[in-house]
Amino acid sequence: GLLSAMIAYQASKVRTFERNGERLTAASLHDHVVIFARDLLEVLAGDVSLALNRLAIGQSNRDGSKLGKLLLERGRRQIDRRAMALIDAGKRAGLLRFSDADEAYHTLYGLVVSDLHVRMLLGEPGLKDTARQAERAVTAFLRLYGTDKVLAEMPVLG
Repeated sequence: GLLSAMIAYQASKVRTFERNGERLTAASLHDHVVIFARDLLEVLAGDVSLALNRLAIGQSNRDGSKLGKLLLERGRRQIDRRAMALIDAGKRAGLLRFSDADEAYHTLYGLVVSDLHVRMLLGEPGLKDTARQAERAVTAFLRLYGTDKVLAEMPVLG
């Protein structure tokens, strides 16, 4: 009911790539992945997300945590599915190279989130500059998985 709708709404705030005839370029792939990363960080750092995750963790040893299952099914898996579609589109466009899409996606997720979410769940303040963290994570991801075309078009970052 209500919790499921809240979780789905939170997940919907994380934008990825909608296939609308747009052909991915190195620049548009970069932009879409940065938007995903920034949105993900902002949602995870939000009060609603932190409260729901803390509650789910508190219930995790009882009845298989219905809230935890909801967070995974209606939240994380929906985000994962849309982000994987973006990564797959990048590969089909010849912009990303990988043999295991799941591994590539989890690398991206780890670069974006690192241990920030755990620290925020424990009460540490969130990032002041999610855009900078998103850009750094995407740059690292594209250096790992980008084709020569993407690497040639990447800006030189310090």
